[in-house]
Amino acid sequence: MNEATTTQLKDTTANPAPLGLLGFGMTTVLLNLHNAGYFELNSMILAMGLCYGGTAQIIAGIMEWKKGNTFATTAFISYGFFWLSLVALMLLPKVIPGVVPATPIAMAAYLALWGLFSAVMFLGTFRISRALQFVFGTLTILFFMLAFGDYTVVSVGFKHVTGYEGIVCGLGAIYTGLAQVLNELFGEIVLPLGLSKK
Repeated sequence: MNEATTTQLKDTTANPAPLGLLGFGMTTVLLNLHNAGYFELNSMILAMGLCYGGTAQIIAGIMEWKKGNTFATTAFISYGFFWLSLVALMLLPKVIPGVVPATPIAMAAYLALWGLFSAVMFLGTFRISRALQFVFGTLTILFFMLAFGDYTVVSVGFKHVTGYEGIVCGLGAIYTGLAQVLNELFGEIVLPLGLSKK
């Protein structure tokens, strides 16, 4: 008589979330240093948007897909392509004759839709951690502030305030990513994330 055997598969692949969070956070901080008035929009920001904010997040999202993590897959791949599309919005009119630059109203619609997406994703973070609630909450506010700024063509002062809010959001993502790296390395809570009890 043959006895049934059970095979258990163990996921030994690395956690891709820190890569995605750091790609998002560092690029967000740099863009919003520009929004806060510290320097002009330049090739450094565009390169970060293409490489780390865009490509690295997409890679992290694909890695999360292999782990069966729907939330992280959707977040990282979506925001990765957000960065690529933002760079494309800036560069396409410069490199393709006849392509009309996006108007402030068009940019407001673009940013508001990303704000709506972020708001719904924010609801999902209540099942994950306080740290991600902070990141997605401040990101939702950031997108709507950016959209409002483009829609109403507000003062430079408002855009600078928006930039500071974006810096806070980006720093939150950097903290969350680095906390996951250090907590895993040390096998204990070095930097708290406020994990939700499911």
